[in-house]
Amino acid sequence: MKFTRRQAFALAACMGAVLSTGGAMAQAYPSKPITLVVAYPAGGDTDAMARMFAEKLQARLGQPVIVDNKPGASGIIGSTHVAKAAPDGYTLLLAPSTFSIAQLVLKTGSGSAPAYDVLGGFTPIVQTAVQPLFIAASTSAGTKDVKALVAMSKVKTLSYASPGSGSPMHILGEMFNKSAGVKLSHVPYRGVAPALNDLLGGHVPVTFITYGPVAPYIATGKVVALAVADAQRSPLAPNVPTLAELGYKDVEVGAWQGLFGPKGLPADIAKTLNSHFNEILKMPDVAARMATFGALPVGGDPSRLAKANAGDYERFGKIIKEFGIQAD
Repeated sequence: MKFTRRQAFALAACMGAVLSTGGAMAQAYPSKPITLVVAYPAGGDTDAMARMFAEKLQARLGQPVIVDNKPGASGIIGSTHVAKAAPDGYTLLLAPSTFSIAQLVLKTGSGSAPAYDVLGGFTPIVQTAVQPLFIAASTSAGTKDVKALVAMSKVKTLSYASPGSGSPMHILGEMFNKSAGVKLSHVPYRGVAPALNDLLGGHVPVTFITYGPVAPYIATGKVVALAVADAQRSPLAPNVPTLAELGYKDVEVGAWQGLFGPKGLPADIAKTLNSHFNEILKMPDVAARMATFGALPVGGDPSRLAKANAGDYERFGKIIKEFGIQAD
């Protein structure tokens, strides 16, 4: 009888060890492919950087990282998909800063509920990039600096292009109008490419834009960067003055990108992803590739992304209401 009892205890101990090991293995992250959602079509800045990050992350984690484009409604469709996903680290969102304001600028029915909670519906993981915004003009327009642009706008009607109503570029344009005491007319486009094409074609004299798309044309003399809407000059174009330097106050608008998970993402998974992304963002080839999009690596802890998101939501929410800015 004693022998049988000892056997029972030994068997129970073995089974406990097996179950414990199996549980630990089941919790190992990642153990299957990760989906990185981009809430915009393929081919844009966010999509291109997502694919670069996916390749780097896949090599580090040993699991496939698949980019899934879910465009529509200024990014709301893709963001909502991630908000509703299981918080297990296998569905993530790489979002541009439009994420913070999209629901504020879209025309919605009275009393309609937000599609997702901007501040509380996600787990911030890491801010991947900042993209300074520039005022750029076609050289054919004859506006070689901001002073000339302002003077010209007071004697003739001028317009500016943006990649869409309600975009950070649109917000910047209206803030510049107020600060400079001018009325540049807004011409929204469906993306950066068509806005840039019309700038080059002489259909609009000015655009508010990130540096990457215009850099090749600045190099060839077809476009001139008039100013950067940041607190300091950009390392991407150190000779371009800030709007504040030129006397235009409170006109600081930048774009950023960041990685989010669904609300409730376990802290250890968020920490793992944050650590890997911080290492990826230090890679020279990654920084060089990001520069082609006018983006600078950021990194840091999740609070940095949370602060950027909350700051844009509060600040631009007031500006959107003040100017009555709405997306098409």
